[in-house]
Amino acid sequence: MNVLKIFSNKIFSKDIASDRLKLILIHDRADISPDFLEMIKSDILQVISKYAEIETGDIEVRLTTKDEYEGNSPALIANIPIKKIKR
Repeated sequence: MNVLKIFSNKIFSKDIASDRLKLILIHDRADISPDFLEMIKSDILQVISKYAEIETGDIEVRLTTKDEYEGNSPALIANIPIKKIKR
């Protein structure tokens, strides 16, 4: 454990680099290109937009591995802030 992390909110560049490398490896292992992931994101947003108004600036869609939770298979995580549900 790094003692400096406890006393500061500073994000270290090594942590950012490590996270980026993990994402690259996940995309590689899942055999999904960034363009394909962008197409999935677009389709998801199109469907959700039929039912809700969404905050387009804060959308996050990423591919990760399920081993963060259990196992080692790819998992798609989407964080899409909803302004209002359409009725």
